[in-house]
Amino acid sequence: MKILIDTNCLLVAIPKESNHRWLFDALLQKKFVLALSNEIIEEYEEKIQEFYGSTSLARNVIKTILNLENKEFVTVYYRWNLISKDPDDNKFTDCAITANADYLVTEDNDFKVLKTIKFPKVEAVKLKDFKKILLPH
Repeated sequence: MKILIDTNCLLVAIPKESNHRWLFDALLQKKFVLALSNEIIEEYEEKIQEFYGSTSLARNVIKTILNLENKEFVTVYYRWNLISKDPDDNKFTDCAITANADYLVTEDNDFKVLKTIKFPKVEAVKLKDFKKILLPH
């Protein structure tokens, strides 16, 4: 299974005491392939540093992700512009399409518009729904 993780979900999955830590642990345990682009990695690093106020934490998380065997970098050549409310979110949908990802995991309501778009199809799911898919027991 190949997924993208929106930044908002990654941020809440990092702390060991988080209720959403299962997502980061599943990534480390290679339970899925993480699709990435350079734009997404740059956003991850910027937002982790802003959210946690720690450059070293941001660098460590990015280094960990970059060293994973279960990551797939893609180069996006076409911009679909599916998200009009927050055009910056298009980096995730474009990467999902390019990588042929199964899911885009997000808590951002701007991605709800994807349910109305038949082509190209991007399956955006909430954290709780992805947990049921990944860990059905």
